[in-house]
Amino acid sequence: MGSTSAHNNEGLGRRDLIKRSAALGLIAVPTMSFLSACASSSSGKDEEKSKGKVTKDNPFGVAKGGTLDVVIFKGGFGDQYAIEWEKLYKAKWGPQISHLGTQEITGKLQPRFNAGNPPDVIDNSGAQQIKLDVLHKNGQLADLTELLEAPSYDDPNKKVKDVLIPGTADKGFIGGKMHALQYVYTVWGVWYSGKLFKDKGWEVPKTWDAFLTIMKEAKADGIGGLAHQGKHPYYVNVMIMDLIAKTGGLDAMKAIDNLDPKAFVGSDAAKQSIEAIYEIVEKGLLMPGTNALDHIESQTAWNKGKAVFIPSGSWLENEQLKQTPEGFDMKFLPMPLLPGSKLPFEAIRAGAGEPFVVPEKAKNKTGGLEFLRMMVSKEWSTKFAQEANSLTIVQDGVDKSVTLRPGTTSAVAAVDACPVEQRFDYFYTTWYSEMDETIRTASAELMAKRIPPNEWLKRAQAAVDKAAKDPASKNNKRP
Repeated sequence: MGSTSAHNNEGLGRRDLIKRSAALGLIAVPTMSFLSACASSSSGKDEEKSKGKVTKDNPFGVAKGGTLDVVIFKGGFGDQYAIEWEKLYKAKWGPQISHLGTQEITGKLQPRFNAGNPPDVIDNSGAQQIKLDVLHKNGQLADLTELLEAPSYDDPNKKVKDVLIPGTADKGFIGGKMHALQYVYTVWGVWYSGKLFKDKGWEVPKTWDAFLTIMKEAKADGIGGLAHQGKHPYYVNVMIMDLIAKTGGLDAMKAIDNLDPKAFVGSDAAKQSIEAIYEIVEKGLLMPGTNALDHIESQTAWNKGKAVFIPSGSWLENEQLKQTPEGFDMKFLPMPLLPGSKLPFEAIRAGAGEPFVVPEKAKNKTGGLEFLRMMVSKEWSTKFAQEANSLTIVQDGVDKSVTLRPGTTSAVAAVDACPVEQRFDYFYTTWYSEMDETIRTASAELMAKRIPPNEWLKRAQAAVDKAAKDPASKNNKRP
Protein backbone atom coordinates (compact mmCIF):
# COMPACT_ATOMS: atom_id res chain seq x y z
CA MET A 1 0.00 0.00 0.00
CA GLY A 2 0.87 3.45 0.16
CA SER A 3 1.35 4.07 3.46
CA THR A 4 -0.55 6.40 5.37
CA SER A 5 -1.27 4.61 5.69
CA ALA A 6 -3.65 2.49 3.81
CA HIS A 7 -3.02 -0.89 4.29
CA ASN A 8 -2.47 0.07 7.61
CA ASN A 9 -5.02 1.73 7.95
CA GLU A 10 -4.85 -0.90 6.64
CA GLY A 11 -3.31 4.30 5.35
CA LEU A 12 -2.46 6.88 4.10
CA GLY A 13 -3.47 2.76 5.41
CA ARG A 14 -1.94 2.05 3.88
CA ARG A 15 -3.17 -0.66 2.00
CA ASP A 16 0.20 -2.56 2.31
CA LEU A 17 -0.78 1.12 3.34
CA ILE A 18 1.31 0.56 1.43
CA LYS A 19 3.81 1.76 -0.56
CA ARG A 20 6.65 3.83 -2.17
CA SER A 21 9.50 3.46 -4.70
CA ALA A 22 12.66 1.43 -4.18
CA ALA A 23 15.94 3.07 -3.25
CA LEU A 24 19.49 2.09 -4.07
CA GLY A 25 22.28 2.07 -1.56
CA LEU A 26 20.05 0.88 1.26
CA ILE A 27 21.89 -0.22 4.38
CA ALA A 28 19.92 -3.04 5.96
CA VAL A 29 20.22 -3.77 9.66
CA PRO A 30 20.61 -7.51 10.31
CA THR A 31 17.49 -8.94 11.88
CA MET A 32 17.90 -9.45 15.62
CA SER A 33 16.54 -12.69 16.95
CA PHE A 34 14.17 -12.56 19.88
CA LEU A 35 16.72 -14.12 22.22
CA SER A 36 19.55 -11.85 21.19
CA ALA A 37 17.22 -8.87 21.57
CA CYS A 38 16.40 -10.04 25.09
CA ALA A 39 20.06 -10.43 25.87
CA SER A 40 20.74 -6.84 24.85
CA SER A 41 17.58 -5.34 26.33
CA SER A 42 19.22 -4.28 29.57
CA SER A 43 21.40 -1.80 27.74
CA GLY A 44 18.78 -1.05 25.10
CA LYS A 45 16.21 0.09 27.65
CA ASP A 46 18.39 2.89 28.91
CA GLU A 47 18.55 6.17 27.06
CA GLU A 48 21.98 7.18 25.83
CA LYS A 49 23.84 8.62 28.78
CA SER A 50 25.18 11.80 27.18
CA LYS A 51 22.89 14.81 27.08
CA GLY A 52 23.34 18.03 25.15
CA LYS A 53 22.58 21.49 26.41
CA VAL A 54 18.91 22.42 26.09
CA THR A 55 18.50 25.61 24.04
CA LYS A 56 15.89 27.11 21.73
CA ASP A 57 17.78 25.50 18.83
CA ASN A 58 18.13 22.20 20.70
CA PRO A 59 14.93 21.90 22.75
CA PHE A 60 15.32 18.21 23.57
CA GLY A 61 18.99 18.36 24.54
CA VAL A 62 20.39 16.18 21.75
CA ALA A 63 24.05 15.29 22.22
CA LYS A 64 26.53 15.16 19.33
CA GLY A 65 27.52 11.69 18.21
CA GLY A 66 25.94 8.55 19.62
CA THR A 67 23.59 6.45 17.55
CA LEU A 68 20.18 6.75 15.90
CA ASP A 69 18.12 3.71 14.85
CA VAL A 70 15.55 4.42 12.10
CA VAL A 71 13.02 1.99 10.57
CA ILE A 72 10.94 3.13 7.59
CA PHE A 73 7.94 1.48 5.95
CA LYS A 74 9.09 0.96 2.38
CA GLY A 75 5.81 1.09 0.53
CA GLY A 76 4.38 3.53 -2.00
CA PHE A 77 6.66 6.34 -0.83
CA GLY A 78 9.79 4.20 -0.89
CA ASP A 79 12.45 5.08 1.67
CA GLN A 80 14.91 7.17 -0.32
CA TYR A 81 13.42 10.31 1.24
CA ALA A 82 14.40 9.01 4.68
CA ILE A 83 17.92 8.20 3.52
CA GLU A 84 18.21 11.82 2.36
CA TRP A 85 16.85 13.03 5.73
CA GLU A 86 19.38 10.90 7.58
CA LYS A 87 22.22 12.54 5.68
CA LEU A 88 20.99 15.94 6.88
CA TYR A 89 20.53 14.70 10.45
CA LYS A 90 24.00 13.19 10.54
CA ALA A 91 25.55 16.38 9.15
CA LYS A 92 24.14 18.29 12.11
CA TRP A 93 24.33 15.81 14.98
CA GLY A 94 26.95 13.30 13.87
CA PRO A 95 25.44 10.01 15.09
CA GLN A 96 25.99 6.60 13.58
CA ILE A 97 22.66 5.94 11.89
CA SER A 98 21.25 2.48 11.25
CA HIS A 99 18.52 2.45 8.60
CA LEU A 100 16.08 -0.29 7.70
CA GLY A 101 13.52 0.05 4.93
CA THR A 102 10.95 -2.76 5.05
CA GLN A 103 7.30 -3.69 4.57
CA GLU A 104 7.56 -6.22 7.42
CA ILE A 105 6.99 -3.74 10.23
CA THR A 106 5.37 -6.17 12.67
CA GLY A 107 7.71 -9.05 11.83
CA LYS A 108 10.85 -6.97 12.26
CA LEU A 109 9.78 -4.83 15.20
CA GLN A 110 7.39 -6.75 17.44
CA PRO A 111 10.25 -8.85 18.89
CA ARG A 112 12.20 -5.67 19.57
CA PHE A 113 9.27 -4.04 21.35
CA ASN A 114 8.79 -7.22 23.36
CA ALA A 115 12.46 -7.17 24.36
CA GLY A 116 12.40 -3.49 25.36
CA ASN A 117 14.87 -2.65 22.56
CA PRO A 118 12.84 -0.75 19.94
CA PRO A 119 14.28 1.66 17.34
CA ASP A 120 14.39 5.41 17.97
CA VAL A 121 12.15 6.44 15.02
CA ILE A 122 9.60 4.29 13.21
CA ASP A 123 7.43 4.96 10.17
CA ASN A 124 4.78 2.53 11.42
CA SER A 125 2.67 2.00 8.32
CA GLY A 126 1.52 -0.55 5.78
CA ALA A 127 -0.46 -3.80 5.91
CA GLN A 128 1.89 -5.10 8.60
CA GLN A 129 1.74 -2.00 10.75
CA ILE A 130 1.77 -2.58 14.50
CA LYS A 131 -1.59 -1.15 15.52
CA LEU A 132 -1.16 2.20 17.20
CA ASP A 133 -3.96 1.68 19.69
CA VAL A 134 -2.34 -1.58 20.80
CA LEU A 135 1.06 0.07 21.26
CA HIS A 136 -0.62 2.86 23.20
CA LYS A 137 -2.47 0.48 25.52
CA ASN A 138 0.84 -1.25 26.24
CA GLY A 139 2.52 2.06 27.13
CA GLN A 140 5.02 1.63 24.29
CA LEU A 141 4.66 5.03 22.59
CA ALA A 142 6.34 8.22 23.73
CA ASP A 143 4.09 11.21 24.43
CA LEU A 144 4.80 13.69 21.63
CA THR A 145 3.10 16.66 23.26
CA GLU A 146 6.50 18.23 23.93
CA LEU A 147 7.21 18.01 20.19
CA LEU A 148 4.14 20.12 19.38
CA GLU A 149 5.18 22.70 21.99
CA ALA A 150 8.84 22.81 20.92
CA PRO A 151 10.29 25.67 18.84
CA SER A 152 9.99 24.93 15.13
CA TYR A 153 13.19 24.13 13.28
CA ASP A 154 12.89 26.94 10.71
CA ASP A 155 11.69 29.66 13.08
CA PRO A 156 12.32 29.17 16.81
CA ASN A 157 9.83 31.97 17.49
CA LYS A 158 7.06 29.63 16.31
CA LYS A 159 6.08 26.33 17.89
CA VAL A 160 5.98 23.12 15.87
CA LYS A 161 2.19 23.02 16.16
CA ASP A 162 2.01 26.46 14.51
CA VAL A 163 3.72 25.36 11.28
CA LEU A 164 1.41 22.39 10.64
CA ILE A 165 -1.72 22.47 8.48
CA PRO A 166 -4.56 23.11 10.96
CA GLY A 167 -6.13 19.94 12.32
CA THR A 168 -3.49 17.54 11.00
CA ALA A 169 -1.85 16.96 14.38
CA ASP A 170 -5.20 15.70 15.72
CA LYS A 171 -4.89 12.44 13.78
CA GLY A 172 -1.93 11.47 15.97
CA PHE A 173 -3.85 11.78 19.25
CA ILE A 174 -4.81 8.58 21.06
CA GLY A 175 -6.41 8.68 24.48
CA GLY A 176 -6.24 12.47 24.57
CA LYS A 177 -2.48 12.77 23.99
CA MET A 178 -0.33 12.91 20.86
CA HIS A 179 1.52 9.67 20.22
CA ALA A 180 2.14 9.76 16.46
CA LEU A 181 3.20 12.37 13.93
CA GLN A 182 0.95 11.62 10.96
CA TYR A 183 3.21 13.22 8.39
CA VAL A 184 1.83 12.89 4.86
CA TYR A 185 -1.02 15.12 3.73
CA THR A 186 -3.13 12.49 2.00
CA VAL A 187 -6.20 12.69 -0.21
CA TRP A 188 -8.47 9.64 -0.53
CA GLY A 189 -10.97 8.93 -3.27
CA VAL A 190 -11.36 7.31 -6.69
CA TRP A 191 -8.88 7.45 -9.58
CA TYR A 192 -9.15 7.18 -13.36
CA SER A 193 -7.14 7.62 -16.56
CA GLY A 194 -7.51 11.02 -18.20
CA LYS A 195 -6.50 9.44 -21.51
CA LEU A 196 -9.23 6.79 -21.30
CA PHE A 197 -11.83 9.45 -20.49
CA LYS A 198 -10.69 11.53 -23.44
CA ASP A 199 -10.72 8.55 -25.80
CA LYS A 200 -14.23 7.58 -24.70
CA GLY A 201 -15.60 11.13 -24.56
CA TRP A 202 -16.66 10.75 -20.92
CA GLU A 203 -17.33 13.70 -18.65
CA VAL A 204 -16.20 13.69 -15.02
CA PRO A 205 -19.11 12.06 -13.12
CA LYS A 206 -20.36 14.17 -10.24
CA THR A 207 -23.49 12.15 -9.43
CA TRP A 208 -23.86 8.47 -8.58
CA ASP A 209 -26.05 7.90 -11.63
CA ALA A 210 -23.39 9.37 -13.92
CA PHE A 211 -20.75 7.26 -12.17
CA LEU A 212 -22.75 4.08 -12.80
CA THR A 213 -23.50 5.09 -16.40
CA ILE A 214 -19.79 5.25 -17.23
CA MET A 215 -19.24 1.85 -15.63
CA LYS A 216 -22.12 0.36 -17.64
CA GLU A 217 -20.74 1.80 -20.88
CA ALA A 218 -17.33 0.41 -20.00
CA LYS A 219 -18.79 -3.04 -19.34
CA ALA A 220 -20.44 -2.98 -22.77
CA ASP A 221 -16.96 -2.35 -24.21
CA GLY A 222 -15.45 -5.24 -22.26
CA ILE A 223 -13.89 -3.05 -19.56
CA GLY A 224 -14.52 -3.44 -15.85
CA GLY A 225 -16.24 -0.51 -14.21
CA LEU A 226 -14.49 -0.67 -10.84
CA ALA A 227 -11.36 -2.48 -9.72
CA HIS A 228 -10.66 -2.73 -6.01
CA GLN A 229 -7.85 -4.25 -3.96
CA GLY A 230 -9.85 -7.30 -2.89
CA LYS A 231 -7.31 -8.80 -0.51
CA HIS A 232 -7.09 -5.43 1.24
CA PRO A 233 -10.68 -4.23 1.85
CA TYR A 234 -9.27 -1.08 3.41
CA TYR A 235 -9.56 0.40 -0.07
CA VAL A 236 -13.19 -0.27 -0.78
CA ASN A 237 -13.89 1.04 2.72
CA VAL A 238 -12.50 4.34 1.45
CA MET A 239 -15.40 4.48 -0.99
CA ILE A 240 -17.97 3.33 1.57
CA MET A 241 -16.92 5.73 4.31
CA ASP A 242 -16.48 8.67 1.94
CA LEU A 243 -19.96 8.09 0.61
CA ILE A 244 -21.41 7.98 4.14
CA ALA A 245 -19.70 11.27 5.06
CA LYS A 246 -20.80 13.04 1.89
CA THR A 247 -24.36 11.72 2.10
CA GLY A 248 -24.91 12.34 5.81
CA GLY A 249 -22.51 15.23 6.33
CA LEU A 250 -19.82 15.63 8.98
CA ASP A 251 -22.22 14.50 11.70
CA ALA A 252 -22.47 11.07 10.06
CA MET A 253 -18.68 10.80 10.04
CA LYS A 254 -18.35 11.90 13.67
CA ALA A 255 -21.06 9.44 14.73
CA ILE A 256 -18.80 6.59 13.58
CA ASP A 257 -15.67 7.98 15.26
CA ASN A 258 -17.61 8.69 18.45
CA LEU A 259 -19.11 5.18 18.55
CA ASP A 260 -22.70 6.32 18.31
CA PRO A 261 -25.29 3.57 18.95
CA LYS A 262 -26.85 4.57 15.61
CA ALA A 263 -23.61 5.07 13.66
CA PHE A 264 -24.65 2.41 11.11
CA VAL A 265 -27.92 0.72 12.06
CA GLY A 266 -30.39 3.59 12.19
CA SER A 267 -28.31 5.84 9.91
CA ASP A 268 -30.03 6.68 6.61
CA ALA A 269 -26.71 7.85 5.19
CA ALA A 270 -25.01 4.55 5.98
CA LYS A 271 -27.94 2.55 4.56
CA GLN A 272 -28.07 4.53 1.31
CA SER A 273 -24.28 4.40 0.89
CA ILE A 274 -23.81 0.67 1.42
CA GLU A 275 -26.74 -0.09 -0.87
CA ALA A 276 -25.18 2.13 -3.55
CA ILE A 277 -21.84 0.31 -3.29
CA TYR A 278 -23.63 -3.04 -3.45
CA GLU A 279 -25.37 -1.92 -6.64
CA ILE A 280 -21.97 -1.98 -8.37
CA VAL A 281 -21.62 -5.61 -7.34
CA GLU A 282 -25.19 -6.62 -8.23
CA LYS A 283 -25.00 -5.09 -11.69
CA GLY A 284 -21.75 -6.90 -12.50
CA LEU A 285 -19.73 -3.71 -12.81
CA LEU A 286 -16.68 -4.94 -10.90
CA MET A 287 -13.58 -5.87 -12.88
CA PRO A 288 -13.68 -9.67 -13.09
CA GLY A 289 -11.44 -11.30 -10.49
CA THR A 290 -10.74 -8.12 -8.55
CA ASN A 291 -11.98 -9.59 -5.25
CA ALA A 292 -9.06 -12.04 -5.26
CA LEU A 293 -6.31 -9.53 -6.07
CA ASP A 294 -3.95 -7.61 -3.82
CA HIS A 295 -3.32 -3.89 -4.23
CA ILE A 296 -0.47 -4.15 -6.75
CA GLU A 297 -2.28 -6.73 -8.89
CA SER A 298 -5.53 -4.79 -9.07
CA GLN A 299 -3.80 -1.44 -9.59
CA THR A 300 -1.66 -2.90 -12.39
CA ALA A 301 -4.74 -4.33 -14.12
CA TRP A 302 -6.32 -0.87 -13.84
CA ASN A 303 -3.17 0.69 -15.34
CA LYS A 304 -3.54 -1.73 -18.25
CA GLY A 305 -7.04 -0.42 -18.96
CA LYS A 306 -8.96 -3.40 -17.55
CA ALA A 307 -11.06 -1.14 -15.31
CA VAL A 308 -12.16 2.50 -15.34
CA PHE A 309 -12.05 3.39 -11.64
CA ILE A 310 -10.09 2.31 -8.58
CA PRO A 311 -10.17 3.61 -4.97
CA SER A 312 -6.97 4.65 -3.19
CA GLY A 313 -5.11 7.39 -1.42
CA SER A 314 -2.78 9.85 -3.07
CA TRP A 315 0.21 7.51 -2.67
CA LEU A 316 -1.20 5.54 -5.63
CA GLU A 317 0.74 7.36 -8.36
CA ASN A 318 4.11 6.87 -6.73
CA GLU A 319 3.37 3.25 -5.95
CA GLN A 320 2.47 2.54 -9.58
CA LEU A 321 5.31 4.39 -11.31
CA LYS A 322 6.72 1.29 -12.99
CA GLN A 323 3.31 -0.01 -14.07
CA THR A 324 1.78 3.23 -15.37
CA PRO A 325 1.90 3.51 -19.20
CA GLU A 326 3.12 6.61 -20.98
CA GLY A 327 0.31 9.13 -21.38
CA PHE A 328 -2.00 7.42 -18.85
CA ASP A 329 -2.70 10.84 -17.25
CA MET A 330 -3.75 9.70 -13.77
CA LYS A 331 -6.61 11.75 -12.31
CA PHE A 332 -8.28 12.06 -8.90
CA LEU A 333 -12.07 11.94 -8.53
CA PRO A 334 -13.95 12.97 -5.38
CA MET A 335 -16.69 10.49 -4.53
CA PRO A 336 -19.75 11.19 -6.72
CA LEU A 337 -22.94 12.18 -4.91
CA LEU A 338 -26.05 10.27 -4.00
CA PRO A 339 -29.32 12.27 -4.22
CA GLY A 340 -29.83 14.60 -1.26
CA SER A 341 -26.18 14.55 -0.12
CA LYS A 342 -25.36 17.06 2.61
CA LEU A 343 -21.84 17.74 1.35
CA PRO A 344 -21.08 18.93 -2.21
CA PHE A 345 -19.20 17.00 -4.88
CA GLU A 346 -16.02 18.95 -4.11
CA ALA A 347 -15.92 17.68 -0.51
CA ILE A 348 -13.06 15.21 -0.03
CA ARG A 349 -11.41 13.09 2.60
CA ALA A 350 -8.09 14.83 3.17
CA GLY A 351 -5.81 14.82 6.14
CA ALA A 352 -2.77 13.39 7.81
CA GLY A 353 -1.48 9.87 7.25
CA GLU A 354 1.73 7.84 7.58
CA PRO A 355 2.36 7.68 11.34
CA PHE A 356 5.88 8.28 12.63
CA VAL A 357 6.42 7.32 16.25
CA VAL A 358 9.13 7.39 18.90
CA PRO A 359 8.96 4.37 21.23
CA GLU A 360 8.81 5.05 24.97
CA LYS A 361 11.81 2.76 25.50
CA ALA A 362 13.88 4.10 22.60
CA LYS A 363 17.56 4.18 23.46
CA ASN A 364 17.87 7.67 21.98
CA LYS A 365 14.44 9.20 22.59
CA THR A 366 15.75 12.76 22.45
CA GLY A 367 17.31 12.03 19.06
CA GLY A 368 14.02 10.56 17.87
CA LEU A 369 12.11 13.67 18.95
CA GLU A 370 14.64 15.90 17.21
CA PHE A 371 14.34 13.79 14.04
CA LEU A 372 10.58 14.42 14.05
CA ARG A 373 11.13 18.13 14.69
CA MET A 374 13.44 18.33 11.67
CA MET A 375 10.86 16.44 9.59
CA VAL A 376 8.54 19.44 9.81
CA SER A 377 11.15 21.84 8.45
CA LYS A 378 10.68 23.17 4.95
CA GLU A 379 13.93 21.53 3.78
CA TRP A 380 12.88 18.07 4.92
CA SER A 381 9.32 18.53 3.68
CA THR A 382 10.67 19.51 0.26
CA LYS A 383 12.97 16.46 0.24
CA PHE A 384 9.97 14.28 0.88
CA ALA A 385 8.01 15.87 -1.98
CA GLN A 386 10.95 15.42 -4.34
CA GLU A 387 11.49 11.76 -3.53
CA ALA A 388 7.94 10.58 -2.71
CA ASN A 389 5.80 12.81 -4.97
CA SER A 390 3.56 13.72 -2.04
CA LEU A 391 2.79 16.63 0.24
CA THR A 392 3.38 16.80 3.98
CA ILE A 393 1.43 18.37 6.84
CA VAL A 394 3.81 21.36 6.88
CA GLN A 395 2.12 24.58 5.81
CA ASP A 396 3.72 25.86 2.58
CA GLY A 397 6.29 23.14 3.20
CA VAL A 398 7.28 22.41 -0.39
CA ASP A 399 9.65 24.58 -2.37
CA LYS A 400 8.03 25.99 -5.53
CA SER A 401 10.74 24.38 -7.66
CA VAL A 402 9.35 20.89 -6.98
CA THR A 403 7.27 19.54 -9.89
CA LEU A 404 4.62 17.01 -8.91
CA ARG A 405 3.34 14.30 -11.25
CA PRO A 406 -0.11 14.48 -12.92
CA GLY A 407 -2.03 12.38 -10.39
CA THR A 408 -0.67 14.24 -7.40
CA THR A 409 -1.23 17.55 -9.18
CA SER A 410 -4.89 16.63 -9.72
CA ALA A 411 -5.21 15.68 -6.04
CA VAL A 412 -3.73 19.03 -5.00
CA ALA A 413 -6.21 20.76 -7.32
CA ALA A 414 -9.04 18.87 -5.59
CA VAL A 415 -7.79 20.05 -2.20
CA ASP A 416 -7.64 23.63 -3.46
CA ALA A 417 -11.20 23.34 -4.80
CA CYS A 418 -12.54 22.11 -1.46
CA PRO A 419 -13.13 24.63 1.34
CA VAL A 420 -11.39 23.65 4.58
CA GLU A 421 -14.69 23.20 6.40
CA GLN A 422 -15.77 20.59 3.82
CA ARG A 423 -12.66 18.42 4.13
CA PHE A 424 -13.16 15.42 6.37
CA ASP A 425 -11.16 12.53 7.82
CA TYR A 426 -11.91 9.49 9.96
CA PHE A 427 -10.08 8.73 13.20
CA TYR A 428 -11.62 5.36 14.13
CA THR A 429 -9.04 3.50 12.04
CA THR A 430 -6.35 4.67 14.46
CA TRP A 431 -8.38 4.66 17.67
CA TYR A 432 -10.10 1.29 17.22
CA SER A 433 -8.11 -1.17 15.11
CA GLU A 434 -10.32 -4.18 15.97
CA MET A 435 -13.44 -2.29 14.92
CA ASP A 436 -11.71 -1.23 11.71
CA GLU A 437 -10.69 -4.81 10.93
CA THR A 438 -14.22 -6.12 11.53
CA ILE A 439 -15.72 -3.56 9.17
CA ARG A 440 -13.12 -4.32 6.52
CA THR A 441 -13.89 -8.02 6.72
CA ALA A 442 -17.60 -7.29 6.31
CA SER A 443 -16.81 -5.16 3.26
CA ALA A 444 -14.86 -8.01 1.67
CA GLU A 445 -17.87 -10.28 2.24
CA LEU A 446 -20.19 -7.69 0.72
CA MET A 447 -18.07 -7.22 -2.41
CA ALA A 448 -18.01 -11.00 -2.89
CA LYS A 449 -21.84 -11.12 -2.57
CA ARG A 450 -21.62 -13.33 0.50
CA ILE A 451 -23.61 -10.89 2.65
CA PRO A 452 -26.25 -8.25 1.73
CA PRO A 453 -26.15 -4.57 2.77
CA ASN A 454 -28.35 -5.03 5.85
CA GLU A 455 -25.96 -7.67 7.23
CA TRP A 456 -23.01 -5.34 6.59
CA LEU A 457 -24.76 -2.64 8.62
CA LYS A 458 -25.39 -5.07 11.49
CA ARG A 459 -21.76 -6.20 11.59
CA ALA A 460 -20.43 -2.66 11.40
CA GLN A 461 -22.73 -1.53 14.22
CA ALA A 462 -21.78 -4.54 16.35
CA ALA A 463 -18.12 -3.54 15.93
CA VAL A 464 -18.97 0.00 17.06
CA ASP A 465 -20.89 -1.26 20.07
CA LYS A 466 -18.04 -3.53 21.10
CA ALA A 467 -15.49 -0.71 20.86
CA ALA A 468 -17.77 1.52 22.94
CA LYS A 469 -17.57 -0.96 25.84
CA ASP A 470 -13.79 -0.55 26.07
CA PRO A 471 -13.06 1.86 28.98
CA ALA A 472 -10.24 3.41 26.92
CA SER A 473 -12.76 4.71 24.38
CA LYS A 474 -13.98 7.42 26.76
CA ASN A 475 -10.75 9.38 26.14
CA ASN A 476 -11.33 9.53 22.37
CA LYS A 477 -13.90 12.11 21.39
CA ARG A 478 -14.49 14.34 18.38
CA PRO A 479 -16.36 17.57 19.03
